[in-house]
Amino acid sequence: MSWMIYGANGYTGRLAAAESVRRGMQPVLGGRNEAAIAQLAEELGLEFRVFSLDDPDQTAQAIDGLKLVLHCAGPFSLTSQPMISACLAQGVHYLDITGEITVFANAHQQDEQARRADVVLLPGAGFDVVPSDCLAASLVNALPAATKLQLAFEAAGGASPGTAKTSIEGLGSGGWVRRDGKMKKVPLAWKTRSIPFAHAERTGVTIPWGDVYTAFVSTGVPDIEVYMSVPPATIANLRRMRWLQSLLSLGPVQSFLKKRIEKRISGPSEQARADSYSQLWGEAGSADGRTVSATMTTPNGYDLTVTGSLGIVEFLLKNDVEGGFYTPSLLMGADYAASLPGVEFNLLP
Repeated sequence: MSWMIYGANGYTGRLAAAESVRRGMQPVLGGRNEAAIAQLAEELGLEFRVFSLDDPDQTAQAIDGLKLVLHCAGPFSLTSQPMISACLAQGVHYLDITGEITVFANAHQQDEQARRADVVLLPGAGFDVVPSDCLAASLVNALPAATKLQLAFEAAGGASPGTAKTSIEGLGSGGWVRRDGKMKKVPLAWKTRSIPFAHAERTGVTIPWGDVYTAFVSTGVPDIEVYMSVPPATIANLRRMRWLQSLLSLGPVQSFLKKRIEKRISGPSEQARADSYSQLWGEAGSADGRTVSATMTTPNGYDLTVTGSLGIVEFLLKNDVEGGFYTPSLLMGADYAASLPGVEFNLLP
């Protein structure tokens, strides 16, 4: 059944397209850069369609007749809604690989429309947020009375241009946590704590990772914090940036920084991905003081994004699923991440 990778000429889109062909899948490649899309389609022997998300009618026409779109063209804060609107209009399932809280919140608000259109909306089908969402769901399955969640990750191997641009956007918006089920804005690098990953103890700092939004949808746990392992010097720099936050949020400043990224960052090499792993840790706690924790080791985040998103694509192409907003664990189950190649999950005693 026909489906599309949009943004196929981007760093992650290319990886997903190549792996799709290796699996015997035949996605349609989509994007706005005709030369790049056409070249990739010729290399992989695939059909392609060239269109910009700026034109709603053109976008709807381009995805007409498809079963599903895997949207890989960021920044998703700008690109997700045009594609979601087209998917809802044409009855096409929507997946993306975002980690942006605003994108999750926006898609969740369209749950009722998705149900009426019988369209699955599942942002965050990659490293953001498949492993951490499944980790959160597994912890709460082990401790159903949980009232708080702390999740953490350490990612190595370098960033793609898209990921780096998203990080720049995050500097201007500050931090977020959940408190009593509500999203709460906090300063950059608000809190730190020691994280007992499977491979080593690390210092983590709070970040506005997508699970602050999605883990509540998946588990109902009202208090959620997400940490990333970074060196102490980086934490100090983030805290200094609090004074520049209003400046960093300005459009011209964002554009300047993103253009520098385009010139300087191309994404990790195949060897760098093969040589690096990601570590996750999580802990759930109940009001009476009980806790349960777990660790997860995964391949490089980009490789996990490819296998994680394509596994969900294959599931939706083979199964009839009622429309609506989903998180990875709500659609695929809490054990999904642990079933992916190279993933090791350990629920600690």
